[in-house]
Amino acid sequence: MTKVQPTMAIQRANGLLAVKNGWIVTHGIQKGGVSIVRQGIFSPRELVRKFTPIMRPAAATSSAGPPAHAIRTPVKTGETLGRIGSLEVRMARNFKEIKKAQRLRYEVFYEEMSAIANSNTLATRRDADPFDAYCDHLLVVDHASLKRNKLGRLKPEIVGTYRILRQEIADQHNGFYTAGEYDIQKLIDANPAKRFMELGRSCVLKPFRNKKTVELLWHGIWSYVLRNKIDVMLGCASIEGTNPEELASQLSFLHHNVCAPQEWRVRAVEDKYVEMNRLPKDQINSKDALRALPPLVKGYLRLGAFIGDGAVVDHQFGTTDVLIILPVSELNTRYVNYYGADAGRYAS
Repeated sequence: MTKVQPTMAIQRANGLLAVKNGWIVTHGIQKGGVSIVRQGIFSPRELVRKFTPIMRPAAATSSAGPPAHAIRTPVKTGETLGRIGSLEVRMARNFKEIKKAQRLRYEVFYEEMSAIANSNTLATRRDADPFDAYCDHLLVVDHASLKRNKLGRLKPEIVGTYRILRQEIADQHNGFYTAGEYDIQKLIDANPAKRFMELGRSCVLKPFRNKKTVELLWHGIWSYVLRNKIDVMLGCASIEGTNPEELASQLSFLHHNVCAPQEWRVRAVEDKYVEMNRLPKDQINSKDALRALPPLVKGYLRLGAFIGDGAVVDHQFGTTDVLIILPVSELNTRYVNYYGADAGRYAS
């Protein structure tokens, strides 16, 4: 009997899972004293992939920080937040789906883009971190694209994902991921009556990067915001590249045109701060700079987002990050009307 710390569903070809005192206990089915396993399950990569759990949050990032809590079970609901044709947007229902979302993130961030994987990430082929254990995971699944799981059952493919962390959940653990790059606590403390929500780890499988998929993701986010009475969304958005000089026009454009007003302004942490004001406003070709920005950043700007003070270079992911601050009160009314004040546009 083997104890495995639970941070996501552990897929086992032949075995039973039970939860006991916060641990997942696996009982292998045996025949003649030998576990029945499918061919190849004992390859080193397969062993690591199957038995590496979701990472638990660290005990605390500082001595004054809150203690780590047990993993939070994903919302188990069959409810659909929205649907367009074969595409459906909903929350992850179990840890197996979170693993699939992590594999999608790995494919986009590490295989397609230039993120640098450590040995565990390479072995599991999943983009995972401690925050996954207590975040909610928004998914777009395609019911027309079916893949067989380890048991041979056909399941719809996960083609898009967003990771969501509400303030009350962050407060029970180690705070927001964004706090590692930006001093967001001052903003939160200055708005005690407002409920904050972090967005991150957004990605879409390449063949599905179209209007339908992106609209469904945002429809799901809008539904989540309404249901949880969120007042402010925030999170890091990435621009590919780690040389700020090569990104001078994009960073300067953001600084001069959409820098957050003083009441919403947040500065990058001092040891990671990168100046965004690299070119005078009259030397920027705004049309070219806007065109060069990633679609995700442009999408946030269309919604009415502000940009924080300073960028942060993320060498692991090969990107330069900027802080997105999006108060719900500042949302472009055009998009609120488009998705519906009750998020009813694509409701099924």
